[in-house]
Amino acid sequence: MSTTRRLRPAEPVATAPVPGARPVQLGLDELGTPLQDVTFVVVDLETTGGRAAEDSITEIGAVKVRGGEVLGEFQTLVDPGGPVPPYIQVLTGITTSMLIGAPTIAQVLPGFLEFARGSVLVAHNAPFDVGFLRAAAARLDHPWPGFQVVDTVRLARRVVPRDEAPNHKLGTLAALFGAQVTPNHRALSDARATVDVLHALLGRLAPWGVTHLEDLATAADPVPGDVRRRRTLADGLPDAPGVYLFRGPGDEVLYVGVSTRSLRRRVRSYFTSAEKRGRMTEMVRLAERVDPVVCASPLEARVRELRLIAEHAPRYNRRSRAPERMPWVRLTDEPYPRLSVVRDVRSGTAHIGPFASRSLAQQAVEALHATFPVRQCTGRLPAVAPSGAAACVLAEVGRCGAPCTGGQDVEAYAPVSAAVRRAMAGDPRDVVHAHAARIRTLVVQERFEEAAAVRDRMTAFVRGAARAQRHARAAACRELVAARRTEEGGWELVLVRYGRLAGTAVVPRTTDPRPVVASLRAGGEHVAAPPLPATAAHPEETDLLLAWLDQPGVRLVELDGEWSSPVLSAQAVRDAAAAVSVALAAPGAPLLDDTVGTAAPGTRRTA
Repeated sequence: MSTTRRLRPAEPVATAPVPGARPVQLGLDELGTPLQDVTFVVVDLETTGGRAAEDSITEIGAVKVRGGEVLGEFQTLVDPGGPVPPYIQVLTGITTSMLIGAPTIAQVLPGFLEFARGSVLVAHNAPFDVGFLRAAAARLDHPWPGFQVVDTVRLARRVVPRDEAPNHKLGTLAALFGAQVTPNHRALSDARATVDVLHALLGRLAPWGVTHLEDLATAADPVPGDVRRRRTLADGLPDAPGVYLFRGPGDEVLYVGVSTRSLRRRVRSYFTSAEKRGRMTEMVRLAERVDPVVCASPLEARVRELRLIAEHAPRYNRRSRAPERMPWVRLTDEPYPRLSVVRDVRSGTAHIGPFASRSLAQQAVEALHATFPVRQCTGRLPAVAPSGAAACVLAEVGRCGAPCTGGQDVEAYAPVSAAVRRAMAGDPRDVVHAHAARIRTLVVQERFEEAAAVRDRMTAFVRGAARAQRHARAAACRELVAARRTEEGGWELVLVRYGRLAGTAVVPRTTDPRPVVASLRAGGEHVAAPPLPATAAHPEETDLLLAWLDQPGVRLVELDGEWSSPVLSAQAVRDAAAAVSVALAAPGAPLLDDTVGTAAPGTRRTA
């Protein structure tokens, strides 16, 4: 059975309790593993020194506990293969003679690993104890199991303040919590004392919301207590790709995010030290619930994220909030066309963009002005210059033909505007060569900062032109259906209309995808044709779709329109800086990638 989705505005599903709502029983997979059901093996080692790579283990002691009950103990001396240093003998009481006849680590380690199999390892200063065990396993070529490790020192630093205990040594904590066994630098005694310390620390962590194994994994993170307690906002979220909305007072959407794998795991990360953005911590403190929108695929999730950000404009999202404000560069439609930075696209005129900022758009304009003698005045000029008009300084230095004073008529100005239009919509070589020549001159003069500014100006133009040309290809295509194999062997189907995701479907491996394609086309979102080269979607949505379509293994299934790219275009300049280098080394060399080809136009083709 397939899953077909038509992309309409999604209604998020509230997961936090609301007044009058019926309670929902969460499944075990949503709750995680309660700490009372976790088997811990608390281990302590005595060694001949502090360097795992050079020193050896002399004693292993371990206690297996679950739910506060001791299930078993493991204790043995270990022959280190050499004498025990005197200061270690004084500290631990383990002498060289005591270890004569003791088993070697090669004999002991397999038994310990079997004792600890399937458990969570706990140690006081775990990097020391676990480091020695791992080093021993490596020397014996014994595979090391993927134990989850808990360090009681790190936990103590989070919940035992300095005014309560002067330090976090095992003896200090054992006395503070009234452990039944006093640590004495012998492995089993220290492990038994660590058990009592662990239980006391877990008791202090419970009010912080640390009640499950998944919580314990990040319990030692330096996270404010009020933020950690809000991790319950992630309870009940699905383990699936999708979009999540943090909502605050008055149901305000504070932040929209995306997870391509698991909504629950992604949202939980906001309450751990993995989240280091201060504004996100501020947002979490304001949040009252998290609403999920489950999606069929990572592509759909990313597209929905963009649409929800554009719809709600959340104050904690910094990108993609206002696609209508993204600037374009337009060659105006008038007797003497000029370049203008605009917010909209009009049919019948040349555009490049959209740009991420107005400053980048202005750099692209400057690149065209530096290449072509197109007029730079901002007013609209009549076809016939009025009497008494005065030319600007650009005309005096030969950078403009002065159509404002009659220096150029419409017919003489036409080749200038045609060259600009050709560079914007197709071949960028005039712009690249002109800037390469300027960079060559500046480099010879050791004016490197100015050369970098010229490079950045040219790069802004090339990227804006390439984006417009890529989008124009999608915007001119009335309908496109593409397919890509899923990891499970099925098909992910995507319906694109005028550069907008109009529908998506996931087809299992055992299902014929052709009826699903027909259903997808019949039920997909209706999309009106946009003015070229703009698409009918958020520019970043179109970028996502084009990146998905460019992946290896994607197949075109249905095509209603044209899907082609000109060879001589800004799209072929994959690296603007490299193109400048080519032009500097060999002014006559081609700047474009020879691998870029064309596809003939077609109507309702099947590939």
